[in-house]
Amino acid sequence: MTDASGPAQGDDSFHVFDTTLRDGAQREGINLTVADKLKIARHLDDFGVGFIEGGWPGANPRDTEFFQRARAEIDFRHARLVAFGATRKAGVRAEDDPQVQALLDSGAPVVTLVAKSHDRHVELALRTSLDENLAMIRDTVAHLRAEGRRVFLDCEHFFDGYRANPGYAKQVVRTAYEAGADVVVLCDTNGGMLPAQIQAVVATVLADTGARLGIHAQDDTGCAVANTLAAVDAGATHVQCTANGYGERVGNANLFPVTAALELKYGRRVLPPGALAEMTRISHAIAEVVNLTPSTHQPYVGVSAFAHKAGLHASAIKVDPDLYQHIDPELVGNTMRMLVSDMAGRASIELKGKELGIDLGGDRDLIARVVDRVKERELAGYTYEAADASFELLLRAEVDGRARRHFRTESWRAIVEDRPDGTHANEATVKLWAKGERIVATAEGNGPVNALDRALRVGLERIYPQLAGMELVDYKVRILEGRHGTGSTTRVLVTTEDGEGEWSTVGVADNVIAASWQALEDAYTYGLLRAGVEPAEEL
Repeated sequence: MTDASGPAQGDDSFHVFDTTLRDGAQREGINLTVADKLKIARHLDDFGVGFIEGGWPGANPRDTEFFQRARAEIDFRHARLVAFGATRKAGVRAEDDPQVQALLDSGAPVVTLVAKSHDRHVELALRTSLDENLAMIRDTVAHLRAEGRRVFLDCEHFFDGYRANPGYAKQVVRTAYEAGADVVVLCDTNGGMLPAQIQAVVATVLADTGARLGIHAQDDTGCAVANTLAAVDAGATHVQCTANGYGERVGNANLFPVTAALELKYGRRVLPPGALAEMTRISHAIAEVVNLTPSTHQPYVGVSAFAHKAGLHASAIKVDPDLYQHIDPELVGNTMRMLVSDMAGRASIELKGKELGIDLGGDRDLIARVVDRVKERELAGYTYEAADASFELLLRAEVDGRARRHFRTESWRAIVEDRPDGTHANEATVKLWAKGERIVATAEGNGPVNALDRALRVGLERIYPQLAGMELVDYKVRILEGRHGTGSTTRVLVTTEDGEGEWSTVGVADNVIAASWQALEDAYTYGLLRAGVEPAEEL
């Protein structure tokens, strides 16, 4: 484990401090096990943050166990582990307070203390005097420093407290800094501040106290990242963030846009060399651990962050991608994507073809046919921006001048039986042609679509064994807008994977089963193409 003297990179002038395991874990819907926390800690260390706040040892058994296991199981290369806790209780010596002792027992080289900086909170929540609150801060910081720990102090509700009583709020900062706290962190605990307000307060407090300041911003106004950067502009050299912005209520300042802005916009090196290019991977890996779907529209790391749909954008990007992108997506480990929809123009189709490895050769007539075909299909309810695999099949059919598949459907049938005991039986029969052979297959499933999927596999896996490695992993149904009731047009999106990647296909019909069958046909046709199997049937 690295020591407490400074970042593993050797530069202590600026801190990236992550509190995903403590503050981020307070998000509704997140419930981390110790194993989860250890996984996330490893990801954060790989990303290169300077400090990882692991939780509150002594407050609950899970956090206490985490610190024990982290010391034994993780060899931190870049980060130092931080224990979070409160100052001593009123009327109790710091060395006699069990909570303070638990911070020392955690073995963490750095401790973050939370303290009240709003006078009303001191009097109403702590039920003590303003002077005793200062003594609690002074004594606890000094005790931990004497025990060899590096100490950061979080001033809870600082900005609200500063507005109510600026003199006392600044006195808290001075007291902590003079007692030995390395950094005093100004917390926008309620998340109600705006960037100009943050910048003005941080600049004033820095000038009046001389303390090294940090910022902790909640996102209740949607300004946490902007507020964090405004604090940096005012002189803060310590930023507290969470991965993907996880946190209480609407969340915290998002680690990834903050670090990307610092590195790419401010030109400030805050991560180890090469770490920024791992940002997208790290973001998605942490989302997997907490079991939350990654936000597709998250800045820098979302799959839509560099996705282009409008034909006007595509025309410009064809000339120079920088015309509609603020950075090269590869800098943060992401990629540019072209979306195909009824808004597509010639440039969109040409760029999308290039992305899929299909050279359209500047054939204006071919590209025009594809544009018209896409617009016609989208008018009928198809969506290709969410179904790249179906679009590639459409594009290949236009390029080849004919549709070719690995199998041809003669007919299919799905039966749902309502039994007297309240259960349902689902059975499907498919009749197919593949390699000149007529195939009839029947299967049962836990629903009519699942039964069709199984019947298709039963019929084809003997001829195409590659299908055994493919699995349907997501299934979405949408009743199209402007339609009504049980006779509505239905769109189905299916996602399939083969262990090496996944792809999405679309089907549209006047009933959900027919739409599902279309999407399944495309899914396995595309999967076989991925596996290098040449089509056998001409449609």
